Amino acid sequence: MYFREIKGDTYFDYYTIEKGDNLYKISKEYNINPTLLASMNGLNSNDYIYPGQVLLVPNNNYSYYITKSGDTISEVAKTFDVSESKLLGDNKTIYLLEGQMLVKKKN
Repeated sequence: MYFREIKGDTYFDYYTIEKGDNLYKISKEYNINPTLLASMNGLNSNDYIYPGQVLLVPNNNYSYYITKSGDTISEVAKTFDVSESKLLGDNKTIYLLEGQMLVKKKN
């Protein structure tokens, strides 16, 4: 396992899969929901991961949300418990297409 040095304020770090790893084990180590970890990496929770594969792992300074069909800026802002302007400020572009990852910087 290795971690790329975080320079500045980035949303993610990287994790290289080792033999015996699984999404549940990695999600527990990073205190993230396994389904969210899978979604962040374009995977399903039951997909096979293999040694040498690199996954995005969350930076602890952010909260994450994967959009669903029908989401609105207002609903997502309520989910994050922030104003719409804060949500828009933390995300460069919001399309609200299903599967888009949105972030909120923690205070």
